[in-house]
Amino acid sequence: MSRGADGVELDVHATADGGIVVHHDPVLTGGAPLNTLTTSQATATLLPNGESVPTLGAVLQIIGDRDVWVEVKSLPSVYDAALLAALDAGPVPARYAIHSFDHRITARLARLRPGLRLGALLSARVLNPVAVLEAAGATTLWQEWTMIDQGLVDTVHAAGAQVIAWTVNDRAAAMRLGAMGVDGLCGNFPDRLAGAA
Repeated sequence: MSRGADGVELDVHATADGGIVVHHDPVLTGGAPLNTLTTSQATATLLPNGESVPTLGAVLQIIGDRDVWVEVKSLPSVYDAALLAALDAGPVPARYAIHSFDHRITARLARLRPGLRLGALLSARVLNPVAVLEAAGATTLWQEWTMIDQGLVDTVHAAGAQVIAWTVNDRAAAMRLGAMGVDGLCGNFPDRLAGAA
């Protein structure tokens, strides 16, 4: 947060017993798939930096009063309620949102929790981005930044939705995207993005 980020984007997986843990890959260092471990087994595993795998609840407490976009990498429908409960238990549930490349997950959660902020992740140019958003139950298009142009931004805005560009790590690119009117920039170096969008 010291770099001036407005919020955080993080990745989660469900464990075998329905725990929601923060980790990018589905498999831990050493080869154990998260969906085969209990929550206690997953959180007892040390990462290469010496820290343990955290639960989503623990991370939300650390982040505090910030926007959080939770990228759901995998989530069997039986654990939808567990994910929503983890968000509800955080310090500022109104500032949390969910997005995924698996639009079936966002569509399910949209039905379960009307009003939940949802995003559809894309790394492809699609013919009808508005139809993608509608099918996913989402109001924010998370588009890989090199595939964003003015036409896309205008089309999504005309439908009353937003565009967030990911993963933007270059200041010049951030300024170009900001000039197009994107609604947010997600990158690994937020200080490079300040004031661009």
